[in-house]
Amino acid sequence: MPKTIEITRKAGVVLVRLNRPKQLNALNKELKDEILAELPKLDADSSVRCFVITGNEKAFAAGGDIKEMSTLTYAEASTEDYFADWDTFVNLRTPKIAAVNGYALGGGCELAMMCDFIVAGEGAQFGQPEIKLGIIAGMGGSQRMTKLIGRAKSMDMHLTGRMMMADEALASGLVARVVPDDKVVETAMAAAAQIAEYSKPVTALVRDVVNRADETSLTEGLFFERRIFHSLFATEDQKEGMNAFIEKRKPSFKDK
Repeated sequence: MPKTIEITRKAGVVLVRLNRPKQLNALNKELKDEILAELPKLDADSSVRCFVITGNEKAFAAGGDIKEMSTLTYAEASTEDYFADWDTFVNLRTPKIAAVNGYALGGGCELAMMCDFIVAGEGAQFGQPEIKLGIIAGMGGSQRMTKLIGRAKSMDMHLTGRMMMADEALASGLVARVVPDDKVVETAMAAAAQIAEYSKPVTALVRDVVNRADETSLTEGLFFERRIFHSLFATEDQKEGMNAFIEKRKPSFKDK
């Protein structure tokens, strides 16, 4: 059984709670290994429709485990390709929502940005303070944050190491929704439940086409989107969805 994460299921939604409260859910190797061991199995389960990743009221995750990293040498970091295995989490095809209360700093902010969108509490604080430790972000923070909020504000965050409050994060495009602190998980779970009602192949393709926008020109992205759109007319779920709309009833998707 995992020790540093708690996994619970509610119908098609899987809630993953980071569980190192004394360390403010700092992302050590054990926690990372447990996430990367457990979530791919759930991702492959056709009954799993959405993940919600959360921490506790004090912290989503307050960074990487500094004690664990402090003695790392360049040779070790380079040979191990340190942090590269987080790509396994990024590449899960099941939608992922980050439900953030308290601190989401360093690796915690990066983990939240690896999710498809973020629901934040009013008291949430985001930041990439690695510069204060003599390092830079290593889990994608400089790249994902720049794509999400733009070069100027990303430079500000990474060069000063300051924290961004939830209202600024919402205005900047870092988070999708800000809600009262005690409603964060509830809101994320409700959104996940809504996603869980849809065709799982289609939600995976939504992720593909939206993420494609970061990687291609507008012309290529539009072409890709159209081809995916066309392909869905070969599915049973497209027929069911449109027929249900015409017949004024709730669709029953079969993932086919």
